[in-house]
Amino acid sequence: MLEAARAAGKGEAMARLAEDYPRGPHDQPQSMCPAFGSLRVGLRMRRVATILSGSACCVYGLTFTSHFYGARRSVGYVPFNSETLVTGKLFEDIRDAVHQTANPDEHDAVVVINLCVPTASGVPLELLPKTIGGVRVIGIDVPGFGVPTHAEAKDVLAGAMLRTARLEAEAGPVARPREMQEGLRGVSLIGELFPADPPGIAALLAPLGLGLAPQLPAREWRDLYGALDSVVAAAVHPFYVATVREFRAAGRPVVGSAPVGVEGTAAWLEAIAGAAGVEAARLDDAKARALPAIRAALAANPIQARVTVSGYEGSELLVARLLIEAGAEVPYVGTACPRTEWSAADRDWLAARGTHVQYRASLEQDMAAMKDVRPDLALGTTPLVQKAKELGIPALYFTNMVSARPLFGPAGAASLAGIVAAQTRGRERFGRMVSFFDGVGTPDGAGYGFRERPVDPPGFRERQRKLRAAKAKAEEAVGT
Repeated sequence: MLEAARAAGKGEAMARLAEDYPRGPHDQPQSMCPAFGSLRVGLRMRRVATILSGSACCVYGLTFTSHFYGARRSVGYVPFNSETLVTGKLFEDIRDAVHQTANPDEHDAVVVINLCVPTASGVPLELLPKTIGGVRVIGIDVPGFGVPTHAEAKDVLAGAMLRTARLEAEAGPVARPREMQEGLRGVSLIGELFPADPPGIAALLAPLGLGLAPQLPAREWRDLYGALDSVVAAAVHPFYVATVREFRAAGRPVVGSAPVGVEGTAAWLEAIAGAAGVEAARLDDAKARALPAIRAALAANPIQARVTVSGYEGSELLVARLLIEAGAEVPYVGTACPRTEWSAADRDWLAARGTHVQYRASLEQDMAAMKDVRPDLALGTTPLVQKAKELGIPALYFTNMVSARPLFGPAGAASLAGIVAAQTRGRERFGRMVSFFDGVGTPDGAGYGFRERPVDPPGFRERQRKLRAAKAKAEEAVGT
């Protein structure tokens, strides 16, 4: 499909995706369809309509997932068949759908997302009009063969929107953000954060004389202007490379890492102060206010456990840092996201404490590390958690259980200890359960109704092997 996309005129788009989101040890994503990330960003914005162009089964799965995560908004869909795809009628249908949707009374922007088949077929979204009656039209290609993870797909749309907003701001006056505070120098946070975290970060920034600019991904189109008006952008999640590129094009410095734990908070405040030109006295005051409270919270909530961390959110390294500062041993961190300069400080900090950091980690690597380490608690993806529990290792789904808690400041310092303690206390119970159900539910003994393990008829497996070989040979002959 990648070669087909290049042959169909998408070579430049594919080259840009490959540069921004380099592949890892595996070529295909091992989580949900990456286009969900872009879909999620659009659906969470006010006055933004989203239209999908792709196979019906893909669109069904993406819309189902979006509503499962509480989208509460319709998703547009332009169906196609072989004829409309080959003749170019699909593009005309998309253009018609955009014109029907672009109502300035209802929308600030219409987002059109090409999935795998339209991208591979070269459907030229770049030929869509840039605006219709004042409504912006943003067309992006988000194929599974070009964007490795749904986390990075968030950046595809966020970066495309920020570029459009930057060009608008450079051309002349733009709409004022709703909650913009006059005269306050702001810091724009890059990444989807737990709702309690931005106010916590605002409290850390206040002694520096800084506030929060609108966050990226944004909640409303005019917030993009407010984000660009910040004095510093903070790449809290380190994979937003297209978004960072637009901040840099606007002349805004970008700071990596995040205010996590005592050492992380001190280093981050220093980096923000340096980028924003804040005087040393204000920086010392900010650190004097924040660090003792974080240190006290960590001391009051110690973690005595060995933990492995893996996921695809982009905050895995930050969580590992917080766990270590709380007293945990973290020998392994795996993230599906790529290695970028924005996580360099976290990577170096973890490496100095004996933690192996695996970027673009595959499920197989995460599982191998878990089996080797035999942690007291494994934080990871759904299949990793399933495997851990089969082995009698307490485990938690990173996205729903860890990302759904504050991570920064004093609140973050106290957030993880409770769940780690609660889960590690159950290890003995897991061990008893594994021992009790030993041999039950495994492939040869799965199901109900057998008193003994089922026995294959004589020669059954060999006959099946020969049938499979013959079928494969026949299919190969047809293919030639």
